[in-house]
Amino acid sequence: MLINLPAKLRDFGLLLLRLGAGLFMFIGHGWGKIVAGPEQWEGLGGTMELIGITFLPVFWGFMAALAESVAAVLLAVGFLTRTAALLLIGTMGMAAFMHLSRGDGLFGQGSAEMALLYGFIFLTFFITGPGKYSVDALMGNERR
Repeated sequence: MLINLPAKLRDFGLLLLRLGAGLFMFIGHGWGKIVAGPEQWEGLGGTMELIGITFLPVFWGFMAALAESVAAVLLAVGFLTRTAALLLIGTMGMAAFMHLSRGDGLFGQGSAEMALLYGFIFLTFFITGPGKYSVDALMGNERR
């Protein structure tokens, strides 16, 4: 038997998931990378070699750090949600590909599991939008 939740509870659920995923991404992954600077960005961006992109590793690393920090905060508050989610989907896709390329597997410590889980959460927000309790909705940018 399916439980038909009122729309307010669905929107509250989206708020909780947005806040949780966005803030955990920012605190656990983004903040450390964005403040680490160009040396770490170069190493992070070097991962792009896995897909044949060998130029501008500092730029690509900075973009990943920016996604995991700024885009994560934007997602958490529900502002430019679909754009933020798209940036995070790309970053998580690359992170999962890196783990799988190294032979880390799908599950367990150091595997692709967390990148894939975050990626599916961000894909959900790209598809559904942020919900009623968001800056996008307050500004009238939320499609229903």
